Amino acid sequence: MIAAGELVYVVPRAELFPDGAPHGFFPSGLELLERIYEAGHFADRARVEEDPSLKQIIPYAMVVRDGQVFRFRRRGGGEQRLIGLASVGVGGHVNPPDAGDVILDALDRELTEELYVPETRQVELLGLLNDDTTAVGAVHLGVVARVTVGAGDVRVREEESMEGCFVPQDALLAEHTVSRDAFETWSALLLDAAPSILPCARSYRG
Repeated sequence: MIAAGELVYVVPRAELFPDGAPHGFFPSGLELLERIYEAGHFADRARVEEDPSLKQIIPYAMVVRDGQVFRFRRRGGGEQRLIGLASVGVGGHVNPPDAGDVILDALDRELTEELYVPETRQVELLGLLNDDTTAVGAVHLGVVARVTVGAGDVRVREEESMEGCFVPQDALLAEHTVSRDAFETWSALLLDAAPSILPCARSYRG
């Protein structure tokens, strides 16, 4: 449910992709990330939910540790179509309280709202995630980050609606290969590129 008067951070599609939007995960490069920072503004979410001329920015974090990736699975609550599907990312909309560094502040807020996670962590922006093949995807754009944690407990906060644990990278990729439809769309697209983004990642900002 959309909260009345909720403001979310959006960027005009034409500013981001004047030559057409790519599909799936792609390394963003500094230029596209800077366009998000420079061309974005806050708008009423109810007004932009069905406006594909605007991309709602969604920071999307993959949590990793020692060759393992934290995998989520929804048990209930929220979007009914996602129940039972696996995910390797946590994220959400950017709201006005995140107006310092709109991407990193929102990412940190979403991460700590969804997970118990060690305070010591390394955040690397990897690229963008886009899927214009669905009505929901057409109005959202993921900014993918890899969050590397060391010692310390990582677990979901709302255990009644979600479960999660670290899974060895190789096992996760094998699961994705065998049953791609068992993953949420964005996670499946991200794992399509996982062999190139999990071993190493370039830090663009912060």
